[in-house]
Amino acid sequence: MSDISHHLNFGSMTPVIYFLMELDKLKNVQRQTQVSISKRRENSAEHSWHFAMAALSLAPYASQDVDIQRVVKMALLHDIVEIDAGDVLVYDLAARDAIHEVELAAAKRLFGMLPQPQSDDFMAYWLEYDAGESADARFAGMLDRLLPLLSSLYNNGESWMANGIYLEQVLQRNSIIGQENPELWQHLRQHLDNAKEKGWLK
Repeated sequence: MSDISHHLNFGSMTPVIYFLMELDKLKNVQRQTQVSISKRRENSAEHSWHFAMAALSLAPYASQDVDIQRVVKMALLHDIVEIDAGDVLVYDLAARDAIHEVELAAAKRLFGMLPQPQSDDFMAYWLEYDAGESADARFAGMLDRLLPLLSSLYNNGESWMANGIYLEQVLQRNSIIGQENPELWQHLRQHLDNAKEKGWLK
C-alpha cells in the first residue's frame, strides 16, 4: 500500500478498507491464459471473477452435496495469495510444489489484515480449497481447471503451444474434471484430442 493509505481513517472499517486496497494488486498479476477476444493475458482478478461466474452458471450440474455459495467464496478467495506469490503454470509441477509455502505465508499475511472472526473465516475457506477434499472444494477445483482449458481451446491452443504442453500433461493435470463430471470430461476429451491433431498440443 502507498504511505498515504495509512493516514486514511475509516473507524472500525479501516482494516477492511486496507485489505480491499491490498487486493487491488491482484489486478497486476498476469496469468498464462489469454483473454479470448484479444492477445493479452488475463490477470488473476479477472480469473477469480470468471471462476465465481462459472460456479453460479454451472450450479445445475453440481452434485446435491455442493453448496454453490461456498464455492463462489472459494473462487473469490483462492488466488488472493498470488499478490505475494505470483502465478505459476499449472503444468510446472516442481514450481507448484516449491511455491506452496510462499502461498501459505501469503494467505496468513493477507487474511491476517482483517479483523476476527473474518480473518479466520477467509483463511478456512482458502485452506479448504487448497486441500481439495470437501465436495465444495472438489467442485471448485474442477471449475478452476476447466476455465483455462476452455480459453486455450477458444484461442487455438496459443498458451499450450507457447509453453510446449503435451496432451498427456493436460489429461493428467485435469483429471479432477472427469472425476467430478464424467459427461463434461467426455466432451473435453474429444476437443483435446482434436487439439493434438491440429498441433496445438504435443
